[in-house]
Amino acid sequence: VQLQASGGGLVQTGGSLRLSCAASGFSLDYYTITWFRQAPGKEREGVSCIRRSDGYKYYAGSVKGRFTISRDNAKNTVYLHMNSLQPEDTAVYYCAAGVIRPILSSWANPGAYEYWGQGTLVTVSS
Repeated sequence: VQLQASGGGLVQTGGSLRLSCAASGFSLDYYTITWFRQAPGKEREGVSCIRRSDGYKYYAGSVKGRFTISRDNAKNTVYLHMNSLQPEDTAVYYCAAGVIRPILSSWANPGAYEYWGQGTLVTVSS
């Protein structure tokens, strides 16, 4: 069972990136998938979540309207489309999978997820 996060890189303020979270060894559509990020010296925070079974989506307030999470079951991959990137979006981004069917108060709890990708670095230059 493995999650592989990719797509990070260096981008200028206002630019866009698409992160991918590919699964091997299990089917992502049975899991809730959440993107977290961790900036230097800060705690890991939930960015966006796509809930299992109904595909309901959650977003952190800081990214709402700029980021979009999507799932491609045929490719067993979840994407995070990031637009209008700002320097404060600079962080290592991780994807996580869990059997949790989260609600508003629980989706961003890192302890709720069983599987984690290795992280991909996003750097936004000003």
